[in-house]
Parts: sequence; structure tokens; C-alpha cells
Amino acid sequence: MKKVLLLATICFFLQKIEAQPILSEREQSRVVDELLEERFNTILPQLMQRTNIDLWLIISREYNEDPVLRTMLPSTWLSARRTTMLVFYLNPISKQVEKFAIARYNVGKSIPAAWDMTKFPDQWDALVDLIKKKDPKKIGINISQDFGHADGLDHTHHELLLQKLPAQLKNRVVSATPLAVGWLETRTTREMQLYQKLVAITHEIIAEGFSSRVINPGVTTTDDLVWWFRQRVTSLGLTTWFHPSVSVQRSDTVNFEHLRSFSNRPENEVILPGDLLHVDFGITYLRLNTDIQQHAYVLRPGETDAPVYLKKAFATSNRLQDILTSQFKTGITGNEILKAAREQAIKEGIKPSIYTHPLGLHGHAAGPTIGLWDKQDGVPGSGDYPVYAHTAYSIELNSASFIPEWGKEVRIMLEEDGYFDGQTFRYIAGRQEKLRLINY
Repeated sequence: MKKVLLLATICFFLQKIEAQPILSEREQSRVVDELLEERFNTILPQLMQRTNIDLWLIISREYNEDPVLRTMLPSTWLSARRTTMLVFYLNPISKQVEKFAIARYNVGKSIPAAWDMTKFPDQWDALVDLIKKKDPKKIGINISQDFGHADGLDHTHHELLLQKLPAQLKNRVVSATPLAVGWLETRTTREMQLYQKLVAITHEIIAEGFSSRVINPGVTTTDDLVWWFRQRVTSLGLTTWFHPSVSVQRSDTVNFEHLRSFSNRPENEVILPGDLLHVDFGITYLRLNTDIQQHAYVLRPGETDAPVYLKKAFATSNRLQDILTSQFKTGITGNEILKAAREQAIKEGIKPSIYTHPLGLHGHAAGPTIGLWDKQDGVPGSGDYPVYAHTAYSIELNSASFIPEWGKEVRIMLEEDGYFDGQTFRYIAGRQEKLRLINY
């Protein structure tokens, strides 16, 4: 009988997630390559003009890939090959980007090979010859102090490049940080259409995990639930970019500080009636990533809803989300957003902690950092980067509310994925506005 019920439950949720069907590997490959081609032809020319970098050079070694290069490889390439050199040149007349691979073979259908090995047995000589012919004003390379995503040129290749370039070209080498970050953070219309499905799938998996179909109060532990999330992702043919976490707040003497929630979280706690549950969970699909945090309340016997004091605490974090997202404006920095949001929240009597980050081709992605949990006065470097249109973010934050009934503070830690189009901010597939309820 238990097996029949389990199968019925699995079928129920598979049908539900089929509302956002997960493509076959072959179809995923096709979509990834189509998205990449579109990005090369539309986003890249605009960004090279915006940053005044007319030649972008990306060099990477197999199994030591530049984070940017990995986003440019065709879907069937799971790594670079030997030493892969990509050159992107903005033609000053056509304003289109010419793409070259200094390699033995084409890099997918988008980047043709441009290495005549009979003329240039040495790969570096072929690269320098191409750069000389294009005679760029600026040669952008991926070195960056503030963004690891844009710092992918390894020390060996950096030294070799500077040794090989003649003096007149060496003087034109600049950091490609604004171009690399722009490439990673800018979303296309089609990507955002797909993103809605990704976030919806993430929400559906959380709803399944935060249910009496998965949680048996008094028996199920937080580790059981964590591994259920990991297994669920795998069973659906998806992957995740980080290990999920599940935590508990309850009426006890434990103080739920940041270090406890981020690094000192107790393991294998038994989930009990009256618990406030929290999950941090995300998936990777079609090279895009989600990052969601939600809460659920385990009903006590006889309860039909969460206590009013928890619902009020939850509403406070929803209000903090509204305060933060209302600050988004093109050109304003992450630190400026953080400062304005915190000031408004504190003015309203909220005890805020904001640690929002960009989202896209990475989970903790490139773009303006809007606070870190341990840096609420601003983040030098990445926090000074401005907001641009067509970018996505994980609105990650918490508010602390004192609960007299528990004799302590409770943190409502929310994270929902959203998009800024240059004028307005919107949540990609809605947000949690009330506690999920788990029947006992």
C-alpha cells in the first residue's frame, strides 16, 4: 500500500512539473546553441561599443577554463581543448563582431578556426598576426581585481601574451572587466522567457519538498530533506550549482544568528510540529541558474494556519523586498541601492540584512553586489559597479523580528529571482507572500 501511495505521489508531481516540461538532452543542446548564437550577434556588439573595447581576447587551457569562456563554448563542448584562443573584433564599419578561433578546428558553428598551421606552426604567432591585421585600439583581456568571473586569464598565459605581443600592441592591452561582466549579466528576451520556466520549476520542487508527502513530523530530519532535494533534482534530469540547505527555527533558547544560518547550522535536526522551516535551493538548466529561499510552517495538532506573529514577521520581510526593489535604477551602484534600502527599512522600524546578488550564467553571478551579510555598509569594488538594463538578480535578504511568544528574534530569510528591464523591477515567476503550511 505504501509503495502504491509513493508511486501516486511521484506521478502527481511529475504531472505538475510537466507543466514546465524539461527538454531532452538533445533539445537542450539545440536551445543552448541558439541562445549562444543570438548572444554573439546581438549582445556582444552592443557591449563592445559601450565599453570601447574593439578586440576581446580570451585564452584558456583545457580543464582550467576561464569562467567567461565556459559560457561561450558550444553545448557539445564540455571543456576547452588544449589551449583555446578566441578573438572577438568589432568591425568599425559594419559594427558587427568578427569571431575567430586560433585553434585547429571551429569552436562550434559560431566561431570559425583561423589558424593556418602551415604558415604559423606556433599558435601564438598566429594570434599575434591576426591582432596585427586588425590593429585594434584596445585589446581587452580577462584580468580583474573585483570580479572573479572576469579574472579568468591564468598567470602563465598572461605572461606569454605579453612576451609575444610587440611593444606597440602591448601598450593597448586593458582589463576587459566591464565587457566580461556585461556579457555575463545581460539577458536576452528569449533567455527571460526560459527563465520564467526555470523559476517555476524551482518553486514547484520546493512546494513538493515542503509538504506532508515528503515531511513526516517527528521522523523526517533536515538532512533527509536536504538529500531529498538533491535527489529530486537529479531524478528530473536537472543539476544544481550548490548543495541545498534546510534549517529550523522554533520556540527554544537557540539564537538564530547569521553564522548559525550560513555556516554553523546544526545537522540532522528532527522536524517537529510548530517548527518554522527554511530552505535555500536552486537549479541549473540551459546554462541558467535559479536561487530561491522560502519558508514553511509545520502545523501543530488542531492548527489550520500559522500563528499570527509568524505571519507578521513574514510580511515584514516581504516589505523589505519591496523597499529594496523600489531602489533599482539604471546607473545607480549596488552600494547606493544598499544604503538607500537600509535607510528606508530602518526608518520603518525594520531590522534589515541585505545580501542581494546578480543571477544568470552563474548562481552568484557577475554584476553589482548589493550587500553581503557581513558587509552591510557597502562592498568595495563589486558594490561600486552600476546597474544596467536587462539584468537578473536574486533578491536575497532577511529581517529580524522579536517574537514575544518565543522570547527571541526570528529571521525570515527570503530569496526570489527577479529582472530589471531598465525601468521597472519584476519577479520572474512571482514570490512567496505567505508561509507554506505542512499538515501534521
